[in-house]
Amino acid sequence: MRFMIIVKATKDSEAGVMPPEKLLAEMGKYHEELQTAGVLLDGNGLQTSSKGFKVKYTGSKRTIVDGPFASKDLIAGYTMIQTKTREEAKEWARRFPNPTIDGSDTEVEVRQVFELEDFGPSKAVDRMKNMDLGKKKGK
Repeated sequence: MRFMIIVKATKDSEAGVMPPEKLLAEMGKYHEELQTAGVLLDGNGLQTSSKGFKVKYTGSKRTIVDGPFASKDLIAGYTMIQTKTREEAKEWARRFPNPTIDGSDTEVEVRQVFELEDFGPSKAVDRMKNMDLGKKKGK
């Protein structure tokens, strides 16, 4: 089972304020523990939304919209893990360091990732499998 731990953006992260050394060290230690346990797949911080863009769909028309974006649901970073159970993922998520610069109240969101097998048999799924999309660690 794969899970994404989603770190929500804050005013500081959207302003480009870099995390202090203490927070970087805590995150580094946590990710080393994930790696040692064999559950870490990936993890990264994201640049501010001012360096991003969106693709807006209007029917079949596509328009590029440059950031920054005004939203309380922006993402500042993520960690991808693969665990045997949902409970194991909860235990790892519970240990995630508080990602705010000042230790203020916040939350991280954890979402299970679809596996290609979840969609059932299909030619489209077979094509994605052949491209190694949705490939699990160690497979």
